[in-house]
Amino acid sequence: MRVAGLASNRGRNLLHIADTVDAAEFAVVLSNQEGAPVLSGAAERAIPTEVAVRADGESREAHEERVLEALDGYEFDLLLLDGYMRVLTGDFLDAVPTALNVHPSLLPAFPGTDAHEQVLEAGVSVTGCTVHVVDETVDGGPIVTQEPIPVFEDDDAASLKERVLHEGEFKAYPRAVRWFAADRVTVTDGEVTVEGDDGGEFPARRVTAEEFAADLRYGENPHQDAALYADRGCTEANVVTAPQLNPGAKDLSYNNYNDADAALDLVKEFAEPAAAVIKHTNPAGCATAATLADAYADALATDPMSAFGGIVALNRDCDAATAERVVESFKEVVVAPDYTDAALDVLTDEENLRVLAVGEAGFRGAGTDDSIERLTEKPLVGGRLVQERDLWAPDRADLEVVTERAPTDEEFETMLFAWRVLKHVKSNAILFADGTETVGVGMGQVSRVDAVRLAAMKADEHAEGKSAEGAVMASDAFFPFPDGIEEAAEAGVRAVIQPGGSVNDEDVIAAADDHDMAMAFTGSRTFRHD
Repeated sequence: MRVAGLASNRGRNLLHIADTVDAAEFAVVLSNQEGAPVLSGAAERAIPTEVAVRADGESREAHEERVLEALDGYEFDLLLLDGYMRVLTGDFLDAVPTALNVHPSLLPAFPGTDAHEQVLEAGVSVTGCTVHVVDETVDGGPIVTQEPIPVFEDDDAASLKERVLHEGEFKAYPRAVRWFAADRVTVTDGEVTVEGDDGGEFPARRVTAEEFAADLRYGENPHQDAALYADRGCTEANVVTAPQLNPGAKDLSYNNYNDADAALDLVKEFAEPAAAVIKHTNPAGCATAATLADAYADALATDPMSAFGGIVALNRDCDAATAERVVESFKEVVVAPDYTDAALDVLTDEENLRVLAVGEAGFRGAGTDDSIERLTEKPLVGGRLVQERDLWAPDRADLEVVTERAPTDEEFETMLFAWRVLKHVKSNAILFADGTETVGVGMGQVSRVDAVRLAAMKADEHAEGKSAEGAVMASDAFFPFPDGIEEAAEAGVRAVIQPGGSVNDEDVIAAADDHDMAMAFTGSRTFRHD
């Protein structure tokens, strides 16, 4: 799409669009000021330039005729204004394609040339910018897109202007141009519609509204500064807004929050009493049982050495019996819906153990799905990835038995348990389970067979009162070769749950049959890379 630009001074938005929007090519940039900096900036980018200065006493209409004459011969589909200090007439606008302008406030609030001063005088906490279609009014044309920007307590007009430009206008104006270039914008009878910009799960625009919650001691490492931001609209149980019940203990660190979030997310998988111990966002162990205390004991026994200094999450109110077991070894944080008074007496007696109460809302096993956050995201330099949370887990009817031997009822139960835990293990991931407790976890390997070996080693060397003999193995993606099955058989695994879908599935199934293993496919993988 070819565009033309009008600017009276620096034209920083026009130059930014020229530098960043590949879908738009500037046909010309015109200024009504001789020597305006935008002209040299355009020339440096090999963009043709024109100048049409309004003479003393010259009427607006006559000047606009000269501007149109200067633009004549340049083909363009969109006219972009940037600090063009003239109100355009209807005749001029009828003679050019759709014209856009960017204004440094969230219109209709604070129109005019002193928007930042108006914002500060009004004492609002949020300002921003607006890209709108130009009409004969002052900053009154139909809105195409906006970008909110917070107003800080120490802002003055200069600091606000720079932030609105760089964090607002430099996002919103190029976005609008890209929409026009993609033919997604319709302007009819003073209204603007943008195809695809109608909300939905992945909207064309995203606005976050987290509030500063706390300074953290440091980030992942002591040389990194860090802070916590809170989404006050989140109703799912979470560690960000959870009260810390032992205020005398030190505050949570960046890593504590990260691990506590991972631990809580895991125990939300289960309706039965469940406990998990997390280290560096990976499960060191997880179990369900008839009582919370037994679930914790079984989870801890998976890998008590790795669990040292870890995070404990529980999906039931913590009672004294469970608390007594938790404090038998050093833990950083305990997360639970709530605590009995007797449990708090035990836990708060530990000087460096942080105790978080997250409340009942949002536990998936408690039938509160309406409150669950549906998306998750990962910030990148220059943007962010957004995806649906992996909330799916198979039930027995979803499993396709592919081996000669079918799983027993007990193996089916363990497969379903193992898959729910496996979802929370970093890829490549392998998990051994027996009953409804983990036996060995192989996480974060670049080779799937190495993940099997790691899980077998953990079960053999680190698990207390457990072994891989007779266990179920879960894999987060298909086995590309039979070697992973061979390693599992040597460790004593008797059944396997995996997605299937490899070109070598037949060889993998044959290897399982050779060892009288039962194998079921889920048809869906569960990679986790963060």
